[in-house]
Amino acid sequence: MNSELIVDLRSDTVTRPPCEMLDAMMKAKVGDDVLGDDPTVNELEKLAAKTMGKESAVFVPSGTMGNQMAIASHTNRGEVVLAEENAHILYYEVGGPAIISAVLTRTIPSTKGIMDPQDIESRVMKATIHTPGSTLLCIENTHNRAGGTVTSISRMRDFRAVADRHGMKIHLDGARIFNASIFLGVDVSELTKDADSVNFCLSKGLRSPIGSVLCGPKAFIERARVWRKRLGGGMRQAGFLAAAGIYSLNHCVGRLADDHRRTKELAEELKKNPCLGIDLNCVETNILMVEVPGSSAQWSSDLRQYGILCLPFGETRLRLVFHADVDDEGLCKTIEAFNGIAKSKH
Repeated sequence: MNSELIVDLRSDTVTRPPCEMLDAMMKAKVGDDVLGDDPTVNELEKLAAKTMGKESAVFVPSGTMGNQMAIASHTNRGEVVLAEENAHILYYEVGGPAIISAVLTRTIPSTKGIMDPQDIESRVMKATIHTPGSTLLCIENTHNRAGGTVTSISRMRDFRAVADRHGMKIHLDGARIFNASIFLGVDVSELTKDADSVNFCLSKGLRSPIGSVLCGPKAFIERARVWRKRLGGGMRQAGFLAAAGIYSLNHCVGRLADDHRRTKELAEELKKNPCLGIDLNCVETNILMVEVPGSSAQWSSDLRQYGILCLPFGETRLRLVFHADVDDEGLCKTIEAFNGIAKSKH
């Protein structure tokens, strides 16, 4: 075992571009994306839209910007957005819906991050002289805070039925939507077809250094481009970054299965340790939540001494995320570190 190996499980956003991706970036043909004449950005947007089964797409610097552009483009001030109570757009986008779009949010409880359609239905508000109307339902697939859990195609159909009954649009926060498609063994477009818009990240498991893509109908994307400019997301020679995204979509999707396998193996090994809490029913993709005795911050600090980096995700919970830069040696080192710390504490 390499004692100097650093195993970075803080997030799949820490991945480094492979040499072939860097080569594609260096050779990219570029223009000015704000003026619409960067050929590589245009190619990426066309590829992304086709992959997601949507009419059009816009390349953005981050998933947070893509989500906020979507909310702003779907809604009017004072309307209601429905979202799962631990959704990324509520937890990790610093009040964006309220500040940028001036909308209200109503939260929906869930099991493993998956909402019950009846719970959504019960929280829909009808616009009257007294009440704001619900106009947008946001779905997160996979679900970060639930541990990378997957919303099925059939549940997406149920959400579509509720939205249609109440005249709502659906935005899919698909930051890790390719992880969901790999887990279910279906084409990603099957998971996106019931959503009006979808935003997915290139900079997580797909290994790009930066960027997300927001996809949807042409008129919606044109509104979103205005919001991108308004939010300071207009990029110039962005083709260098778009080239990485094209490489991601063409070469980095299938290997996500390796991340899932290693996550499952780690979960099964740590489950054997009675002092660690693992819910194997929630281990579906590349994220693992571990309940630890005592302070998660202290466990994180102790793991760092072993060369393992991870994030506290609550007072007694750690989050570990597998990605392309963590191989089987890193997996083994992580298991040894947890067992070593647990033994020293008990």
